[in-house]
Amino acid sequence: MKLLLGSLLTVVTVQAHYTFPKLVVNNVAEAKDWTVTRQTKNVNTKQGIENPTVSDIRCYNSQNAASITEVPAGATIHYVSTQQINHPGPTQYYLAKVPEGKSAETWDGSGNVWFKISTTMPSVNKDKQMSWPGQNDYLTVNTTIPAATPSGEYLLRVEHIALHMAMQANKAQFYLACSQIKVTGGGNGTPGPMASFPGAYKSTDPGILVDLGKVASAGAQTYVPPGPAVWRG
Repeated sequence: MKLLLGSLLTVVTVQAHYTFPKLVVNNVAEAKDWTVTRQTKNVNTKQGIENPTVSDIRCYNSQNAASITEVPAGATIHYVSTQQINHPGPTQYYLAKVPEGKSAETWDGSGNVWFKISTTMPSVNKDKQMSWPGQNDYLTVNTTIPAATPSGEYLLRVEHIALHMAMQANKAQFYLACSQIKVTGGGNGTPGPMASFPGAYKSTDPGILVDLGKVASAGAQTYVPPGPAVWRG
């Protein structure tokens, strides 16, 4: 009985973790996993990152992707998950423009170059039960590449922050991936504020070290997403 229980717990634990191997642009998905999305180090374990100050927090990639995909400014995007995104927490998207003379296929995304284009917030019902957009789905929530985003090559970063154990230090779990894209038909906006990875987050940020029970009692809008403000273009 003990052996069976341990096996069941292992299965549940594995199923609770996920990766985002496939980008979807205007309802058209990558032809194969990890084609324009960089394969992450947790491709087999599906384990998230718990320390938001390590270098893996940027893209967590074990290797760069072979291709770049075109994404029109104003396009709707999301990612396919390998498992249900069943943990509570926000989904956030970032972009970083590739410097002149470099390519999205090889650039590492270092420096104060990342800007946030969307985040999600929880809702709390009359019974103080909290829910998040996209929770229990196999797809990340949709977002839009701002129409004012300047044309050019970018790294697109998606993250889901699982907060089910986040009342303990370094127990929030970061599930993330970066895709190599080329924004076309862009605008003349000036994205910002900028952030770096690592650097954007601390383990003690109120959106990372957080008791969701207290947030539910105080009201959903008391949750503070980590990182810079959203640039909407």
